[in-house]
Amino acid sequence: MTSVAFAPAPRTRLRLTRRGRRVLAGLVALPVAAALGFAVLAGGSAIATGVASDAEFATVTVLPGDTLWSIAESVAPGADPRDVVYAMSRLNVIDGGVLVPGQELAIPAQYAPTGSD
Repeated sequence: MTSVAFAPAPRTRLRLTRRGRRVLAGLVALPVAAALGFAVLAGGSAIATGVASDAEFATVTVLPGDTLWSIAESVAPGADPRDVVYAMSRLNVIDGGVLVPGQELAIPAQYAPTGSD
């Protein structure tokens, strides 16, 4: 009988092309980007809801043409409008001072009108 010797199978080495590396990096980065986007969106709502739930604020409905400055002057005529605008921006988490008609703005307690509305 003749014995037949088999040669070991050659080892193949995985080679990634430039395009393959980009696809692999994109697949890894996609869940990271999604998690980061979710964290940013959820973090913004956490800031907005960081106020105690039993706290009550006076609110003002934004009308067409209203600005933070005009609202500040109307709710606190004796105060410096710059201070009122700053406080309203922080309380309502407004970045850039963009208001939308119909939007409800909470008025900081120190500037809220007293008495019945």
